Amino acid sequence: MRRVWQRWLGLGPWTRAFVQALLLLALVHALVLRWVIVQSTSMFATLLPGDVLAVQRWPVWTGVDRGDVLVFRDPTQDDRPVRKRQLLVKRVVGLPGDTVELRAGLVLVNGRPLPPWPGETRRYLVRVDPGTSLDSVAAAIGLPRTFIAGGERHLELPLNPALAARLEHVRGVRDTGPMGLSQRPARHLFPFSPFHPWSSDAYGPLRVPAAGDSVPLEPAQLPLYDRILTRHEGHVLEVGRDGLLLDGAPATTAVIARDHYFVLGDSRHNSADSRHWGFVPADHLVGRARRVLLSWDAERRQLRGDRWWWPLGR
Repeated sequence: MRRVWQRWLGLGPWTRAFVQALLLLALVHALVLRWVIVQSTSMFATLLPGDVLAVQRWPVWTGVDRGDVLVFRDPTQDDRPVRKRQLLVKRVVGLPGDTVELRAGLVLVNGRPLPPWPGETRRYLVRVDPGTSLDSVAAAIGLPRTFIAGGERHLELPLNPALAARLEHVRGVRDTGPMGLSQRPARHLFPFSPFHPWSSDAYGPLRVPAAGDSVPLEPAQLPLYDRILTRHEGHVLEVGRDGLLLDGAPATTAVIARDHYFVLGDSRHNSADSRHWGFVPADHLVGRARRVLLSWDAERRQLRGDRWWWPLGR
């Protein structure tokens, strides 16, 4: 230790100051604050592609609240360590122990409806005249042009009443209206089981696992917890002669080790979230986003002047 201290004193004052600054920056990044750049439209119109988020790190240890905009590691990327998985941004609607349900597109938690978030959007059908400038349509709602897809006369866009009203003033836009809700069971939704014939707008109810929960290992319920037990918590599930084996021993229940969260994108029909791949384990959390530091419009190659230090409403 003394030798290390002598080497440290042997460094020049500028070198010591530089090393101290790097250590302080690393400490702030790990424990206090980091930044993340939004790249998708799954949280439109709360967030825009190019938004730079200030992410608070301490909620990973102190806890998050329902409604928080959460940054976390992709829980589906099993081919790499957790710290190297892609960062995702969604909104927390289900805390550990909550029961979450979507009924006719409305989110209910523990039987009570959650009000829509200010920037929440849904799928709208926009009818336009031939030759209408899609650049003008995109600019009116703040959506990057590359994210607009559709035919010559019909566009499917993530909108809410306020954004739809903006399009009324765009030349060539004939009318806008919300599209129908998804009610038919979809095979691509979690837990991918015939016992849970859910759709993206009629989903659940299901309980969000909490640490210490004892869950049944029966055919109807196992799809909800199989991935948690085998991929995230390291158990081995096998079929034995007399039933299911958990880590080599007969078992009818298993205990969940970690808290989990249920997340949704604010762009409800344009988001791959917990409805598609399940729960977020607590050890995948990175932090809570509360503000947009600044926002870069890649298509126009300029900063968005109205999104400096932009607060994220809850």
